[in-house]
Parts: sequence; C-alpha cells; structure tokens
Amino acid sequence: MRLLAALLLLTSPGLAQSRPRARDLGVPFDGTPAPLNAITDVAGVTVGHSTIIAGQGKLVVGQGPVRTGVTAIFPRGATNGDPVFGGWFTLNGNGEMTGTTWLEESGFLAGPVMITNTHSVGIVRDAVIDWLVRKGFEFDWSLPIVAETWDGSLNDINGFHVTKEHAFAALDSARGGPVAEGSVGGGTGMICNQFKGGIGTASRRLPADRGGYTVGVLVQCNYGSRGRLSIAGVPIGQEIPDLLPCRDSIPGAPRVGGGRRCDDAEKGSIIIVIATDAPLLPHQLKRIAKRAALGVGRLGGTGGNPSGDIFVAFSTANPGAAKPDANVTVTMLPNERISPLFEATIQATEEAIVNAMVAAETMTGINGMRVYALPHDRLRAALRKYNRLVEPRR
Repeated sequence: MRLLAALLLLTSPGLAQSRPRARDLGVPFDGTPAPLNAITDVAGVTVGHSTIIAGQGKLVVGQGPVRTGVTAIFPRGATNGDPVFGGWFTLNGNGEMTGTTWLEESGFLAGPVMITNTHSVGIVRDAVIDWLVRKGFEFDWSLPIVAETWDGSLNDINGFHVTKEHAFAALDSARGGPVAEGSVGGGTGMICNQFKGGIGTASRRLPADRGGYTVGVLVQCNYGSRGRLSIAGVPIGQEIPDLLPCRDSIPGAPRVGGGRRCDDAEKGSIIIVIATDAPLLPHQLKRIAKRAALGVGRLGGTGGNPSGDIFVAFSTANPGAAKPDANVTVTMLPNERISPLFEATIQATEEAIVNAMVAAETMTGINGMRVYALPHDRLRAALRKYNRLVEPRR
C-alpha cells in the first residue's frame, strides 16, 4: 500500500459543504446566530484545515490507513500578532492542551489555537513556532496552544503521519468566511456519540440591548455515549440505537449480523474553542469557558473518566492590551451583564456539536472499522415523532 497514492489534503476552511447543516434539517435551537453561524462571525477570527486521508484495509503501523489532520484558529488572523485576553477550563483532564499554564498565569493568548490527534501534539506545537519564525514574528520564546482528541479507532495514530508541512498547510489556509465541518482537519478521524464526528461550529449574536456582542464556538467532538444522546430534547440515541461503530473483531464487544463486532463503549474527548468580541478579562473568559460544559451536557455528555474535555475562550476586544512598555487602559464588561454571554456560549456549543455530526459522512478506517454518519432522515423522523421538527416554510 503506497501511502501517498491515496493522499487527500484539504486546506480550505471555506470548502463548499456537500451536506446540510443541522438547522437545514429542521433541528430547533435556542438563540439567534450571526450571519455565518460560525466562529468566524467574530471579526478577525480565521480558520484553516489540513486533512489527511490515505489507504484502506489492515492496520500497518507507519503506513496506514490514515484518517487525521490539523485545524488552526487565529483570534486576529494570521498576520496580526497582537495577543488576546484568554481563559481555559477542563471538565475532565484525560487530554492535552499545551500552553495553558502560561495562559492561566498571564491571561494572554498569543498566536493560533491548534487542534490535532493525541500523538501529533508535539510536532504541531513545534511547527507553530517554526511557522511564526518564518513569518517574521519576533519573540524570545513561544508556548503555543495545541489541543488534541484521540482518533486511533480509525487512524494509524502510532504511525505519526501528521508532519510539520501539514501544520503549515492548516496555518497558511486560515481564512474568514464559512468553515468546513465534519471529517476535516483535526476532526478527520473523530467519533461523536458513536456516530461519525469531527469539526463543528456555530455562533450567537446578542440583541442590541444586551450589547450586540457575538460569541462563536468551534468544536472537535470525539466523545459520548449513544444511549445518552439527546438532540433538541429528543432521545436520539434511543431512537437510533443501531449503526454503532463496527469492525471485524473487537474482543468482548457485542456481536452483530455478518460476524462483525460493534463497539458500544463510551470513550473519547472534546475540544471547544470559544471566541467573542465582548470586552472580557481573563477571569471572565474562564467563566465563559466553563459554560461550554453545559452545552455538552445538553446533548448527554457527562465528562466521563476516559474523556478529555478541555475548553479555551478568548476575546478580540481590547487590542494592544499586551503592550509591554506603558500602562494600558482596557474596557471590561460588568459581571452583572455577562449572563447573556453564558447563555450564548451554551447554545452555540450545543449547535456546533450537532453540526459536526450532521456534516460528517460515514468513514471506514483501520482494520475495516466503519463509523456511520448520523442518518438525516432518521434524525428528522425522530424530531417529528416528538413534535420538535421545524418544518420548512412554504
């Protein structure tokens, strides 16, 4: 098997969506999205993906099959090195997000936020520093933010297929506008609620009397149990209990027709990136990051023991706040006005996760492991059964 013979490298965040988004299917959500319903609705935020899909059949470590990638999120775009105020939170810590010790200490996030697979964090971290040097950014040291979720059910994760060039491709392709979702970038080999998962995004815009601020969320979802999956209050996991991830042999897993075995164990993680233009300080952004957990909980997530649920939030307000050579005046939203942003974060997180599952397509990876896409027709049927489907206007 020649790895490069089947290489697919996607480097455009605005790649046309071949599948509808959750709202297009009639899934009801609370709140009002901004025009793109994406993290890029926050002015200045850009996103890039690098996707690697190669090979099929039996796992041969170092050769494949490969189902992985890298996603890059810039708070102020790739050419603007002005740090942003940031904060982070971990719901359950079986995961990694580098750079968070200094983020917690300093309150500033400098450079992009990167997401990849568990065993590629190191190469992506080093690549970010190399990329910044090549682009002419001046600094004595750098502690990039790089997060991960595990894609080893579908991907030859121990083959270390993500290279510095893949990270560069994600960084160089970062753009504003629509964001590709599903099995792209770091989300390529991910599984969410035992359906195919990956990258998803959504946004909310507050009304003018609440500040008119925008909150955007991007998730890499790779977590959850089918039995607890709830969408718009409907027990989707109970309505669609079949189509579990299956391969030729998973010891101890329930056997299904045709001699295949299906995996019904909960495992995995979720990374959530939250952007806003509201003038929030680091301690307030940590509070925002915590609320993402409630969005995960709306869908049935519990932050179980094997899960790495790590969230980071940043604000694009207060440009120049990190100037080192003079006192700086900054603007802060009063705590008494922050609750609508909490609500917006919860709503956008919930929708971003559903968007990831709706966009993802059925994928077969190592050793014939097949992970099924959330079937749109059955999702709509379940929503209709519980009187939750939003029918199109005629």
